[in-house]
Amino acid sequence: MTTLTLAVGTAILLGIAAYAQYRIPLQTARPANALITRAVLLLVGAAFGYYCARFALTRIDSYLAFLSGLGLVHVPAAAILFLKRVRREEKS
Repeated sequence: MTTLTLAVGTAILLGIAAYAQYRIPLQTARPANALITRAVLLLVGAAFGYYCARFALTRIDSYLAFLSGLGLVHVPAAAILFLKRVRREEKS
């Protein structure tokens, strides 16, 4: 995988992560639950990103792999939050 391809994928995944982090407090009833959800996503994302970075061949690829792993963990949450927004569901 080239560095350019990895950079494009990283940019997309970071955009998805930003969307999820933005929508979490808007779709969560209690601020404490939003904080916990954000923290869990970031911690699991950082752990997965670290795991991904260990297998990169160059330093820049390791940074991009870390950020991609961080973003990839947010994809299911972003999908759920997007569907909740489309359906105009109440905060939960």
